[in-house]
Amino acid sequence: MRKLLLTFWGTGLTLLVMAGGIVTNTNQSATYIRMLARDASTSIDAVYFNPAGLVKMDDGFHLYLSNQSIFQKKTIENKFPLLNDDTYVGDVAAPLFPNFYAVYKKDKLALGFGFQPNGGGGSATYNTGLPSFEIPISIIPPLLTSNGIPTNKYSADINFDGSSVFWGAQLNASYAINDMISLSAGFRYIYAKNTYNGYLKNILINPNQPAFGTSYNGVNMVSAQQFFTDAATTLNTWADGANAYYDGLNPIVQGGHGSTLLSDGTSVGLTEQQIAEIQGLLAAAGLAPEAISAINIQNAQATLGAAAPVFTANANQMSGYAALTSDKEVDAIQTGTGFTPIIGANLTFGDKLNVGIKYEFRTSLTLTNDTKVDGTGLFPDGGKLRYDIPAILSGGFEYKALQNLRIAAGFHYFFDKDAVIESAPGVKKDIEGNFYEIAAGLEYDITDRVLVSAGYLYAKTGVGKGYQTDLTHSLTSNSVGFGGMFKVNEKLAIEVGTLYTFYNPDSKYIDYSSYSIPSITEVKEIYSRTNIVFAIGAAYRF
Repeated sequence: MRKLLLTFWGTGLTLLVMAGGIVTNTNQSATYIRMLARDASTSIDAVYFNPAGLVKMDDGFHLYLSNQSIFQKKTIENKFPLLNDDTYVGDVAAPLFPNFYAVYKKDKLALGFGFQPNGGGGSATYNTGLPSFEIPISIIPPLLTSNGIPTNKYSADINFDGSSVFWGAQLNASYAINDMISLSAGFRYIYAKNTYNGYLKNILINPNQPAFGTSYNGVNMVSAQQFFTDAATTLNTWADGANAYYDGLNPIVQGGHGSTLLSDGTSVGLTEQQIAEIQGLLAAAGLAPEAISAINIQNAQATLGAAAPVFTANANQMSGYAALTSDKEVDAIQTGTGFTPIIGANLTFGDKLNVGIKYEFRTSLTLTNDTKVDGTGLFPDGGKLRYDIPAILSGGFEYKALQNLRIAAGFHYFFDKDAVIESAPGVKKDIEGNFYEIAAGLEYDITDRVLVSAGYLYAKTGVGKGYQTDLTHSLTSNSVGFGGMFKVNEKLAIEVGTLYTFYNPDSKYIDYSSYSIPSITEVKEIYSRTNIVFAIGAAYRF
């Protein structure tokens, strides 16, 4: 039981990613939300999507600010038969997800600055915990029952809140070699912060073992910690009594009366109370009533001598269980910094076709714990965890099909397998393949001042079953977005957009055979999710 209860927090509390790859957010403008294919952008959000394309902007100073409100619901189903409820829901919210860009363009040179949440950006609340939190609690009743203490109910107060944001500040310079080719180079500074707050409190069970206390009658729901504490106290008392009577019976045995039945012990100097106490200790050692009635004093002494160390060992074990079932709390922050080199190219073919290409190098990132409370021992203050941001190759095109219609497409390929992403210090998460996205979108000018747009994005995860857990999982998805822009005047434009993502549920079978419950081996766990985003943005040109 000790090993099983220690698994409560041992699940790798990691990032809460909103969109894009398993670590990276690609939803970095309201324009993206309403169109989804921005990899050949020559507008101000090219600071993120296509830095080399900034040279296609008009000369001058440009500003852009947008915000997304993101709401996600994660649902985990675990078919472990001992759970009180097999469904767990986590509410993820990022009401503030800002993107800020500034560009100065002069002739063939453009300088761009961006500030955005490149990873995370939200908080998740699991009001009833997660399967990996509760399963170690649910096995207490059958394990106690298998050890002669009938128990069939449990309850616990479990809560987990986590937040994550990887802020990125980006600088890049772009230069037009000629009308067709432009190149860019820059870097992004990453400041990462994850917070973890959670508790497991008030574990209750209904053990039927009045020998440890009259309230342990199989009906009352009692504190598991208190039960194990009382059990340890009682077992230590039995051990003391067994040792004392082992020594006390020695003169009788040495005097040649060891063959006397214990029940006739008054004939060799024992009192009725002493006989009853010895019989009670023998019963606690597991002897049946008929065996106790037939046992002689010498065998009773030998049985007590063998039982005493067992009582002591069980008492120590119960004391350990009392500590494990005590209230647990975690209040920890992880922070880290890193740098991402970024290069890009933009190719323009005539006045209709534009192509953008960008490569972001892998960001080596080490997170360091700043821990206020750690009831689990898994978040040592100052402890470190590697959580790299994978390298990304992206590209796309925008084609002017008609005077008032533009068609765009793009792709993103995340080199997840090359990144070091740990679930615990020194334990690299199992990633089988790389994540990729394919997007298509269009914009249509209704008038000179009003346009509408729509887009579609397919995201294919490659992580494999070994990566998936109830807290950290990656799902293949299909997203649709739409919205529009209104040009208030020649300098100011306002846009809105919304996006909905349809996730393909995934599942895996988890091996619980180590729990030593004969009827339970592999159990199915199912991961599903819904996601909706609302965005508004404004662009201003001086």
